[in-house]
Amino acid sequence: MKITTLAPDASGLVEWPTLSANRKSVVTVGVFDGMHRGHQAVIRRAVELAKADKAFSVVVMFDPRPGVVHAYAAAHDGQEPGDGFCDPMALTSVDQRLRTLENLGVDHVLIVRYTLAFATKSYRFFLGQMVGKLGMRTLVLGTDAAMGANRAGDVKAIGVLAQATGVFELEIVDDRGPGHVRVSADVTPQMPSEPGEPVDPTEGMTKAQLRAWSKKHQGREVRVWSSTNVRYLLAHGRIKAADEILGHAHAIEGTVVHGEERGRTIGFPTANLGSMIDGYIPVDGVYAGWLIDLGAAGAPADSDENASDGNSGSGNASVIPRVYDSGSSKARLAAESPYRWPAAISIGTKPTFNEETGLNERVVEAYAVTDEWLDLYGHDVRVEFAGFLRPQVKFDSADALKDELTRNVQETRELTSAR
Repeated sequence: MKITTLAPDASGLVEWPTLSANRKSVVTVGVFDGMHRGHQAVIRRAVELAKADKAFSVVVMFDPRPGVVHAYAAAHDGQEPGDGFCDPMALTSVDQRLRTLENLGVDHVLIVRYTLAFATKSYRFFLGQMVGKLGMRTLVLGTDAAMGANRAGDVKAIGVLAQATGVFELEIVDDRGPGHVRVSADVTPQMPSEPGEPVDPTEGMTKAQLRAWSKKHQGREVRVWSSTNVRYLLAHGRIKAADEILGHAHAIEGTVVHGEERGRTIGFPTANLGSMIDGYIPVDGVYAGWLIDLGAAGAPADSDENASDGNSGSGNASVIPRVYDSGSSKARLAAESPYRWPAAISIGTKPTFNEETGLNERVVEAYAVTDEWLDLYGHDVRVEFAGFLRPQVKFDSADALKDELTRNVQETRELTSAR
């Protein structure tokens, strides 16, 4: 798989690479945050069509998320997020998405920095660039996709354009999943109050009850298979429901740092993640899941060698594709990897000790269920979530906490062994 990073100029124009002088492309476009089942269905179809036509499969992926850029600009007098901007609501990092795209067999990924100037371009102009520069002959989209200025390019408008011009075909993939669901307009995370996986609060409601719930919570309808729904579920501790939509375990990634080492003193040494974490952090609580050692921080995950085949034309390094290779991380992430362990995961402010320490920072820590002695300081790790175990509570003593952690470890063994 080859990746190209592209930044629009001040006017919003992108210097698209020429992928080949004579080979056509099947293209899909989006953010693909979370890489849920709907995203996977669209991308798989693009890859399938490309192989059948002996064309390139191409994913044009926007980063940051368009909605975040517009919201940031609205709150900052029209300014855009800077290079160091961290999107805490993003389900996945770009690199996490690239790993999935590689596994799905995509040939080219074009990562486009989304800017306000780029957003002013019409969908007609954008698709003209796809045809002229990328050799697009088929565009693959989900049922409610929209692009271009003011999102005017929905599938109906694009379908009309495809028929009128005859230069590309539009393929629509049913990525809706099992219908729609209502979620609260309030995105503030709410920690469950009881142990065990939370249930859908609207399950079993009559239509009248559902209307009343929607009015109280300003409920809105979203697709079940949507990044918005996944985010809502994770913010309420509903891990199993989120994982079902994703088609894989939700995960976050970060670097292990030195913490207070409280866990070590009671027999539960944990890997503490630093403040820079990739992926959406679920609501506070204790979870079952897995801890994966990705290796020493800073180790290269992909190759920097150029792979343009001499066809990029401009010679500008920003448009020269490079080979993406997930390298050792792919082996480490495998189900039977020796670098993967069941883990009891804690997210929160350590209520049993925070009065003593005066620290109220939200931290993520994972206790690997293994007899091995693990030295992960300075390593990048991946934390995958399998289920919610209990809310964060304050225990009367360290011994009471130790007893509860022992139960949590057993629950973790049971939950992870069944998956």
